[in-house]
Amino acid sequence: MTTLLDLKSSVLRQVQRSQSLRSRREPPPTAGSPLTHCPDPLPRRVSEESVEFFERVTAVLQKQDNMLRAAQAECQRGACTVPPPQEYVDQSFIPDRISRTELDLLYEEAVYTVVNRVGVPSSEHVKSDGELFEYLLKVFDMGEEEHDIILQKVQESKRASFSLRVSVVKAKNLMAKDANGYSDPYCMLGILMGQNPRELEEKKERKFSFRKRREKLEKRCSTKEALPARCIQVTDVKPETLNPVWDEHFVFEIDDVHNDLLHLDIWDHDDDVSVAEACKKLNEVSGLRGMGRYFKQIAKSVRANGSASSGSEENADDFLGCINIPLNEIPVVGYDTWFKLEPRSSMSKVQGECHLILKLFTNQRDTVLSKKDPNVTIHKKLLSQIIEYEHTHVKREPYNWNGQVSPPAWTILTHHAVQTDLSPLQQAIIRWQCYSSHHRTQRVCYSLLLRLLRTIDAEWDPTAVRGDLERQLSDSFRLYTEHCLCLMKNMRQVFPCTSAAAITRYELMLRGIGYMQNMRAFKTVCPLRNELHLDITTAVKKGSVEWYESLIAKYKPEDGTLEDQLKKLVLVVDFVCVDVQRAKNIYNKLFYSAVKVDFLSITYRQLEKQVADDVNVAMERVCGTLEQESSRLTQTMGETIFELFMSLKILKGFREFLPLKDAKMLALTGFHNWFKSSIHKWLQIVHDRSCDRIRQAVETDKLEPMQQAKHSSSAVAVTACFSQVHEIWLQMAWPDSAGAFIFITRLTDNFCSEAVCYSEMMTRKIERNQLGRDHKSFTVQLCIGLNNMEHVRIFLGHLPRDLDWQGVERAMEESCGSDGKDQVYKALNGQLFNMDLDLQREAKRLISQLTDKMLPELRRYIQHISLSPDSINNDDAVSPLMKYLQDTMVILIESLVKENLARVLQSMWELLLRMILEAVADNRGVQVEFYNRFQYTVETLLQFLHAKGEGLSLEEMKSGDYKVLDEELRLNKCSSFELIEQYYLEKISHQKTLKHTRYGRISVKCYYDAPEQRLTVEILHAADIIALDANGLSDPFVIVELCPHHLFPMAKSQRTQVKLKTLHPVFDELFYFHVSPEHYRHRFACLTFTVMDYDWLSTNDFAGEAVAPLSDFCWPGRPNASPAGKSVQPVILHLSRTKPSEKPIMRMLDARIGDREAQEFVRRLKEIEKSMEEE
Repeated sequence: MTTLLDLKSSVLRQVQRSQSLRSRREPPPTAGSPLTHCPDPLPRRVSEESVEFFERVTAVLQKQDNMLRAAQAECQRGACTVPPPQEYVDQSFIPDRISRTELDLLYEEAVYTVVNRVGVPSSEHVKSDGELFEYLLKVFDMGEEEHDIILQKVQESKRASFSLRVSVVKAKNLMAKDANGYSDPYCMLGILMGQNPRELEEKKERKFSFRKRREKLEKRCSTKEALPARCIQVTDVKPETLNPVWDEHFVFEIDDVHNDLLHLDIWDHDDDVSVAEACKKLNEVSGLRGMGRYFKQIAKSVRANGSASSGSEENADDFLGCINIPLNEIPVVGYDTWFKLEPRSSMSKVQGECHLILKLFTNQRDTVLSKKDPNVTIHKKLLSQIIEYEHTHVKREPYNWNGQVSPPAWTILTHHAVQTDLSPLQQAIIRWQCYSSHHRTQRVCYSLLLRLLRTIDAEWDPTAVRGDLERQLSDSFRLYTEHCLCLMKNMRQVFPCTSAAAITRYELMLRGIGYMQNMRAFKTVCPLRNELHLDITTAVKKGSVEWYESLIAKYKPEDGTLEDQLKKLVLVVDFVCVDVQRAKNIYNKLFYSAVKVDFLSITYRQLEKQVADDVNVAMERVCGTLEQESSRLTQTMGETIFELFMSLKILKGFREFLPLKDAKMLALTGFHNWFKSSIHKWLQIVHDRSCDRIRQAVETDKLEPMQQAKHSSSAVAVTACFSQVHEIWLQMAWPDSAGAFIFITRLTDNFCSEAVCYSEMMTRKIERNQLGRDHKSFTVQLCIGLNNMEHVRIFLGHLPRDLDWQGVERAMEESCGSDGKDQVYKALNGQLFNMDLDLQREAKRLISQLTDKMLPELRRYIQHISLSPDSINNDDAVSPLMKYLQDTMVILIESLVKENLARVLQSMWELLLRMILEAVADNRGVQVEFYNRFQYTVETLLQFLHAKGEGLSLEEMKSGDYKVLDEELRLNKCSSFELIEQYYLEKISHQKTLKHTRYGRISVKCYYDAPEQRLTVEILHAADIIALDANGLSDPFVIVELCPHHLFPMAKSQRTQVKLKTLHPVFDELFYFHVSPEHYRHRFACLTFTVMDYDWLSTNDFAGEAVAPLSDFCWPGRPNASPAGKSVQPVILHLSRTKPSEKPIMRMLDARIGDREAQEFVRRLKEIEKSMEEE
């Protein structure tokens, strides 16, 4: 089995190991190395050091729990006002600052925007030019004089030219004009030139329409209402609907943005000719004036191309409603709303609404930048300048700025975007570019960036983003991605778990970049970009490598002695465990929910590999030193190795949180094999410290029972020590069950030897303390000592369960077959069995001290019973003994646990039985009352110690010496004849057990003639008689007689002839005896066959004897008692040679000196025994 284990260990040591990522110099062990070469045994540490040793080991075992609690506290940490660490970025990310000349041109653009403001401002906008100029002065750091120069230049420049973009989206709930219940609506819209206030009042009384009758148009025609044909637009006709959807867009040039009016009619088309086409042809004519002429031209154009009936008045288009919108009422950002349709007069009936989108913008700007740069670029520069100024003036948590600017800034940016006709998508892209670029130099809230990305995604139209804008958006996505990847690489410094604000920012950043990779815009402008999760994985790996390298650079585990190197590696591994714990609890959730990246797997696999490389190199040096014969492991080095093992075990434990495919073939899979040799020596250190601790526990033990217990402090200390060692093994969780057999065997042996050592020290302590103590205090202390041993014994009885012996047996059976399983079972159970025997031996040693203390008193009380006259009744004779035992029993019950109480009572019972046996042996041949009194004493003791089932069991008590004593008392109370009869009963019983003896055998035939009451005995022959003569032969003859003699007083013994010089004599002689039924009915009535060796010069020698009960031959119904008895088969009786003096009955009869029958019987037996002794 050992060979198999050694082979298994050698194979495991050959597991392929990868080289360390760092090529380090491996210095040999120095003179100060803990692995010193010393042949002397390990010096014993003082008790205080042993206590501190276990405290340190316990602290190591609690490391994982402490780590989990700390991680849980980090996860539960609430909002924190402490700002997160600075987000370091590469200098290449920082954009170049704008020059002063460009700032001046940009300032001109901003002033031009303020001067040419149009539209109705919202409540968020600033209306005062002065306030806006004051704000711009601060933003651009501009002086008053410079401002005045630029303002004058702007005022002298050409005013901005405006256009109106109109989007006719749809209408709803229009009036039905056709017979089918529907209409065929279309829109005509245009710009009415500016009106003075009086004319505006008149317009409130009448409604304008493009399709009025000619006579009314001619009456109301005025130059103010002159409408150029190019300003009229018509939508398509939507047939048979009351809820038309047009979604058509028009642009109108505006002459007077402050006074012009947008007018829109909705008509039900009744002709077959396209009104829109006619309107287009009409718009080719220039210089037309008057709405009447306009309508006439339209009608003429349509009828010229229409049907013959198109000129009838019945086929004229029906009016469905109109809308009038003064341009000076349009908000700065435009309209995007539903307008209610109005009638031409109070008599008209219209219904429904029309959805319009209106926006004013400039089509010509007289600034330097507008003439050389695109509007997108100008707006981006303006926004960047404002963002930088706004952010620097954020006082509270600038890192958490949500991008909100002041009202003046918002006013300027809004007017500029409107005036330069930037679409919502363009504005969203510009805002994203500016804020994301600014973020690389000054942190902003990541929720702002996420919001900007969502705005782009909501407004995205791939056809609207082309050329430079597409390239700039792609660059912004790329730069921001690289910035985020850089932060991910340095996440441990930038987004530490100790900062709740940093973790919040990190989560938002991940959500933002995760959202970005799924945007339509990102996929469009960055089609060749790698999968983002691959870039993230690379960044995380690189960050983990750099962080680990920084740990190595900080602690330098390659420097110092071997012990110093291991201690530094412990620190490194612990930091890695904390980092992986944080990855599991915090970072992994963020990464997986935001970007679907398994952060824990990536980080763990990278760090685990690097840790395994470094620890493997260090442990190879340790094992190489330990394998030298004279090397020993110092305690501090052992503690360091143990702590390193536990740290690696904690690190390895995180693999259970990895996906199954990632948890296979990791670098730390077989790391326990690196520690095999050192763990063996470490267990020896633990054993030595345990012995020191046990010794100290015994020395300081006052042998006083603990609260609610019957054992003392040392028993608690010993089991606590065992528990700690057991916990050490459990926490180590040796993964190789078959390989763990050696360690479990070692631990079991340590536990057992420590328990035996403890019991021996406890016994010696009690022996020393007995001097000068009274019986009670000594008894109490001795009981506590017994309880201490039992407490330890019970604790170690759980070792098979605590050390999982069955698991080891199964593992060994799988690896080495049934032989391996059997060896485990025998080895471990053998250790436990021997320990139990040793503890019982020490317990008996203590109990014997107690009984030795009781011996004089017990002897005195037994003597009192022995010498009590017959006149004293039994209760009075026994009461002193019982009173003493009762007092002792009270102490024992109070002080002993149940198991020990049974042991002590059993010892007392055995002692009392021996003492009574001695008293009876010393008083043989006395009156029967003497034996009756001791019989009463034994029965009283029996019931006392049984205690109605609470004490010893009757079955156990009535065994061993009890049976001997009971038989002794019973026989002593018998008469001499009864004893003789009992003697023959025992001989008959013994004869039946004989199968083969070295004294030979005799063949006889006996049969009974009932009518004649005659027993015939035929002695046939004998065989293998022992040689009693010098020639190696004998001269045998057989004496046959009926026994006992007092039952057959008239029967005489008879004998055969002597057969000379033979060991196989043939006699063939008949003998007759008179036997009545009254005789053979007794069980003890028998025939005895005594084989003698004839000696003519001296007394005959005893060769052997055999007995046969008469009931076998004479009882009615037996074959031998029938007329055919002569034909029965002979009986072979084996001879025996037992010394009569060995039998108690012989001693009892011999003691009865005045009894003639007893003395005669003893004399005859003594002659036989004397003959045997002379041989």
